[in-house]
Amino acid sequence: MKVKVIGGGFAGCEASYQLLKRGVDVTLVEMKPLKKSPAHNLDTLCEVVCSNSFKSDDINTSSGLLKAELRMLDSLVVRIAEQTRVPAGNALAVDRNKFSHDITAELNKYPNFTKVNAIADDINTEDYDFIIVATGPLTDEALIPALQTVFGKEFLYFFDAVAPIITADSIDYSCAFAASRYGKGSADYINCPMTKDEYLNFYSALITAEKVELKDFEKNVFEGCMPIEVMAKRGADTIRFGPLKPVGLTDERTNTRPYAVLQLRRENVDGTLYNLVGFQTNLKYHEQKRVFSMIPALKNAEFARYGVMHRNTYINAPKFLNGCFQLKLNHKIFFAGQISGVEGYMESCMSGLIAAIQGYRLFSGANAVVFPDDTMIGALCKHISTDFGEYSPMNSNFGILTSLEQHIKDKSQRKAEYSKRALNSLKQTISNIGGI
Repeated sequence: MKVKVIGGGFAGCEASYQLLKRGVDVTLVEMKPLKKSPAHNLDTLCEVVCSNSFKSDDINTSSGLLKAELRMLDSLVVRIAEQTRVPAGNALAVDRNKFSHDITAELNKYPNFTKVNAIADDINTEDYDFIIVATGPLTDEALIPALQTVFGKEFLYFFDAVAPIITADSIDYSCAFAASRYGKGSADYINCPMTKDEYLNFYSALITAEKVELKDFEKNVFEGCMPIEVMAKRGADTIRFGPLKPVGLTDERTNTRPYAVLQLRRENVDGTLYNLVGFQTNLKYHEQKRVFSMIPALKNAEFARYGVMHRNTYINAPKFLNGCFQLKLNHKIFFAGQISGVEGYMESCMSGLIAAIQGYRLFSGANAVVFPDDTMIGALCKHISTDFGEYSPMNSNFGILTSLEQHIKDKSQRKAEYSKRALNSLKQTISNIGGI
């Protein structure tokens, strides 16, 4: 079997390893060191471009659970991360230079591995059983025309500003009401009202909060996805007549129209996650927690994903990919990494691992593995393949898992139960197919 992998980041390197150890001839096309994106510096593969922390390694956190699942599937990225880790409390952080060097060295050990330094400009499957496109959020412009022939220009996104997502069970419903504007249709939105004093306090905190400093290549944002804090600086009433407008909404508890209202919209089919409508932001994560929690209904909010604003090229995956990260229109093409709409180092690693395992099985005549959506891996696979309104990138979080049969009020106990259930489920899945 011969496979081409385009992109030598987390997804591409993990995919290559999974295929190489199964005896597949892998050609990895990587443009470094011939050309580097604005975010890259090293010549080696699997470069850590932002923080050197891969988040918590605590099994009872969503990121720790994902790592535990990846260990069960023999992830190269997680193994090398553990070998090159540096002290960081409960987090798994790495020496970025050694990590990249050791990943590159590990892949080069395989005689069936070929690395080609080239700028990919097509996704032609000729001469290969299948290919995996793992070109990341900074996909080079040379490949964009080839992608647009498959997806159309409207299905590629650039300079993305994303709103935060919170878990449904962390909303204080005593401070909210369900309604749609002007009573049109069903009451699909959860509305979070503020009094004038509450709004003015929130507004003051918003316009003075700390923001993430953007790189030069990330400063070209569209008017339609302007960060909420930038919009707010145009005047105290700007967002009150924009994302927080109360027009057409009556709080039935008081039979009055609130001074300002944040609307929450369902983010997934199960209704376990809600999006803060119109709250695209570039605030630092701790500031998002502090400022947005000033809204009464969000005072105890648990953030499944914080808002981000950065250059991000990704496809509208649910329209085009199945749960194997496989293109529906051409089964010889898989997408992995942040271009598929997963968000984060370990999530990118996971997508490359899944694309490789599923591709290998399908083109060897076996059935694809069905990863249950009570596992973090299965839930992420479901997210990228389930069409539910506007698609946006997602990282690991407990909110995307199938709800527990019995609600556990204590947050720590609830997370522990999610993790226990997920690992048992994945263990059973692996056992059912005789190992992966």
